Amino acid sequence: MRRLLTSLCLSLAPMWAGASELPKVVSVNLCTDQLVMLLADPSQVVSLSRLSDDPRSSAMAAQAAPFAKNNARAEAIAITTPDVVVAGTFTDPALLNMLRAIDIEVVQFPLTRSLDEIPVQIRKMGDVLNRRDAAVQLANDVETQLAERRAVSDSAPMAAFFYPNGFALGEGTLSHDILTAGGARNLSVELGFSGNGRISLEQVVLREPDFLVSSPSYSGFSRSEEMTTHPSLKAFPVLYSSPDWVCGTPAALRAVSQVEAMVQRFALSDEDTR
Repeated sequence: MRRLLTSLCLSLAPMWAGASELPKVVSVNLCTDQLVMLLADPSQVVSLSRLSDDPRSSAMAAQAAPFAKNNARAEAIAITTPDVVVAGTFTDPALLNMLRAIDIEVVQFPLTRSLDEIPVQIRKMGDVLNRRDAAVQLANDVETQLAERRAVSDSAPMAAFFYPNGFALGEGTLSHDILTAGGARNLSVELGFSGNGRISLEQVVLREPDFLVSSPSYSGFSRSEEMTTHPSLKAFPVLYSSPDWVCGTPAALRAVSQVEAMVQRFALSDEDTR
């Protein structure tokens, strides 16, 4: 997927236009925050979620800094009089029902489970924000880049998702799709599960993946992280995932390029041993 980083930089630049009548929007979800910032005119944005400017969570933390933040409480949102509130599938139903009860429109966005769903989410947000032209342009660019994907070969490097507590991701998740789009196989799939699950330290060591996908450790002590730093894993290269892996936005293409770079390391190593 050549030109990924260059194209992504262009894709992430907000496409603002001078439309006169645009709905005022509040976002209460990390992923809808980012779709709003990608597509909305700044004057439309009433507030974003409190996670929107957290660099550990959001791929657009820096861009979120100028915008007001909300605490996801209905009364506080109501007094800002938005035209629409955008949320995720798993946003607190009580919050959303209260907003609907006072005639504030609520639009929920599903969890993104594949790269192919990203253009769909972009176009949907474009409709919500009355920013259809900008959404179509961005969605088409993502689709063009996704069309460059190749099938993963049976000899491709094997990766193991191994997060704290052995949390792993299989088929039917955005992380799995990012991994395979980058040219790596997924140990979770080899072990026969889909969605979210857990794998043991013993399974990782015995299966000998080429590299691990995990999260960087944070300050402090967490027993859940102990297994990810076990001495038996020292021989495995680790690719640390980032907020780019979390949401269905063009930032996920940056995560694909991160996997591609790791896969390329193994290709170069194979050439050196010939």
